[in-house]
Amino acid sequence: MANEETKPTIRFGILGCAEIAKKVSRAINLSPNATIYAIGSRSLEKAKTFAACNGFPTVAKVYGSYDEVLDDPDVDALYVPLPTSLHLRWAILAAQKKKHLLLEKPVALNVGELDKILEACESNGLQYMDATMWMHHPRTNKMFQFMSDPNLFGRLQSVHATFSYGVNQHFLENDIRVKPDLDALGTLGDTGWYCVRAILWAANYELPKTAKALRKPTFNEKGVILSCEASLLWEDDRVATFYCSFLSDMSMDITVMGTKGSLRVHDYVIPNEEKEAFFHTNSNSYFGELSTGWAPKPNECIVKTDIPQEALMVKEFANLVGGIKFGDSKPENKWSIISRKTQVVIDAVKASIDNGLQPVHILY
Repeated sequence: MANEETKPTIRFGILGCAEIAKKVSRAINLSPNATIYAIGSRSLEKAKTFAACNGFPTVAKVYGSYDEVLDDPDVDALYVPLPTSLHLRWAILAAQKKKHLLLEKPVALNVGELDKILEACESNGLQYMDATMWMHHPRTNKMFQFMSDPNLFGRLQSVHATFSYGVNQHFLENDIRVKPDLDALGTLGDTGWYCVRAILWAANYELPKTAKALRKPTFNEKGVILSCEASLLWEDDRVATFYCSFLSDMSMDITVMGTKGSLRVHDYVIPNEEKEAFFHTNSNSYFGELSTGWAPKPNECIVKTDIPQEALMVKEFANLVGGIKFGDSKPENKWSIISRKTQVVIDAVKASIDNGLQPVHILY
């Protein structure tokens, strides 16, 4: 097996010049087994400017269309940060051109669209992954290890997740995430995706049985969701809630409660420091003397990493692609399964919103 320094490099193409593509371009540059090979935009000048401003290799190809990136035989994999309404078309075209797919979230407008994307990838032997970056931070695995310890955490009881950020008037009037023809799910697809993923992660990806919106969401004048919250219920006594919004101050919290312990993290989506991340745990705690504190006190855990989580995401994806291209590996399907479960829950919450906040049974 080749060491990390000599592993073959995966050549990425990027479709579009979205703001998030700046962050992922940097991540590709930081990953030891990936390189930016091409970018395509509907405007050649826009693509040239984007490449020049975001550290692209001087040899990177710059195209004035998406099709030219797909048609380039030397592009191994595509990163697709296009508006959600365009994912179905371009993801399927990418699969037909034998390009492995790193797809920005929300990955689709509904699970029916996602199933078509996943089938196209599977039938062509391609690796699929959604771009949920925090899943790849070593902190995430460290937190799950704590929750898996029956002596420290016990059995899962409840999860609460939030992701919100306040936006300005320009965002509310112009951003693609508030336009029904581009990203019709609004904050539910954007920030809600992270909340749902966090809940499923804490539940070891066991789907809840029902979803219910907790109150009437806030919509813009075009019917796009700007703020909402929902509850998820399992058949046993486990429960989860989440809140997602474009209208509240920044929040990225997960609170996970077990029968013997609990876990709290305040920056799960984007760590406040690139090279170290924190979370807090407590186990078998009770009131201290005279109820003046906790006994034992919560623990602060620090997890360090050499490269940021988005580069770790690219590195893992490129490793999987390299195993297929240069070896005899098959695509890793866990990412497809996790993506689909997340989309199924998003769909159920949206259905509850649409039917007057009634509970919706979740079917996989």
